[in-house]
Amino acid sequence: MCNSCVQKEYPDRGNTCLENGSYLINYVGCAKCHQRDFVLISNKATEDEDGEEIVTYDHVCKNCDHIIARHEYTFSVVDDYQEYTMLCLLCGKAEDSISVLPDDPRQTAPLF
Repeated sequence: MCNSCVQKEYPDRGNTCLENGSYLINYVGCAKCHQRDFVLISNKATEDEDGEEIVTYDHVCKNCDHIIARHEYTFSVVDDYQEYTMLCLLCGKAEDSISVLPDDPRQTAPLF
């Protein structure tokens, strides 16, 4: 992973969790070949551990195969919620939780 290739290390992305793709706004260019071109995805792997799906891959410079960052995305169902997380030097860090029920109990107003 290369700190020189990104504007900001692990930017806060709120609840935006990417299962694939790259956050190119944070990419300043390759520190190795000094080109700012497309970022490729390589070594993509998906694992399923105890009901948790983990997707990992490398962000790689198109021109010189320099590894820019390692991306990790997780998905799981906990109680009545789908839980998402993302951690990546380039894409940032984020967490999200969505109810699997039609009406999210966390969003309902108390009656009294």
